[in-house]
Amino acid sequence: MRVRLYRYLHSATAPTRSKLTWLDTIEVALVVVGFLAYFLVRGCVVDRTGEALENARWIINLQKSMGIFVEPAINEWALASDLRVQFFNFVYFWLDFPLIVAVGLFFFWKSRFHYTLLRDSLLISGAIALVSYLVFPVAPPRYLPEWGFVDTLEAFSNLSYQAQSMQPFVNPFAAVPSLHVGWALLLAIVVFMATQNWIARVLVVAVLAVQTVAVMATANHYLFDALVGLMVSLGALMAALWLQSAGYPAFRAWVGGRASRLEAQRLRCARTRV
Repeated sequence: MRVRLYRYLHSATAPTRSKLTWLDTIEVALVVVGFLAYFLVRGCVVDRTGEALENARWIINLQKSMGIFVEPAINEWALASDLRVQFFNFVYFWLDFPLIVAVGLFFFWKSRFHYTLLRDSLLISGAIALVSYLVFPVAPPRYLPEWGFVDTLEAFSNLSYQAQSMQPFVNPFAAVPSLHVGWALLLAIVVFMATQNWIARVLVVAVLAVQTVAVMATANHYLFDALVGLMVSLGALMAALWLQSAGYPAFRAWVGGRASRLEAQRLRCARTRV
């Protein structure tokens, strides 16, 4: 039984596999664990409004001292045009997780290596972000109307983060890092690795560019958040690449070796009984 299990794990974790295996059900477990972790973190920070606002004003003061406090101007520029508002609302909402899921499913069927690389990068960066949300809660710009910020999603697209239907899925103080920007970068890098098609490459670079603007145009993130999101996601990508080059091969070598040793042991026992 154990031999068959080890051999199954060895074949099911091959980077070139294309068929579905029972091991793929772990994807469902990972999603469930991710949601549970998010709920736990949200519960820890939801009552820390004062700390979140203080951290937000620290970021604003930091950016002002560096001459890069551009968020009010970007939000105001977006608000000056209904077309821009709707465009950036669309980018922020639809060209984030929905797009990533679509591309991830495509890679799942076409290139399991790139799918796994994208999946691991997302999960690792998400785990780092959860820790950041816990230790450094930050109120997004929309919580600071004294600077003239307007929540464009709530005001123009009827997508309020404070609505009862949205509250179970939202951490109101999860501004740093901005995974909208970080994950757009991961998507661009993995697509560049997977294809030389210039249309696909131009599109993912365009998504990264407009998403970086959208997070500020919609008053959901600061420039600081975007930069931290890029760094967190790059670090996660490095870890995911290590898993591909060393971690997973080591695991497959271990289960393959265990299967061979158990099989040899079984044969020796059979000869002894004879």
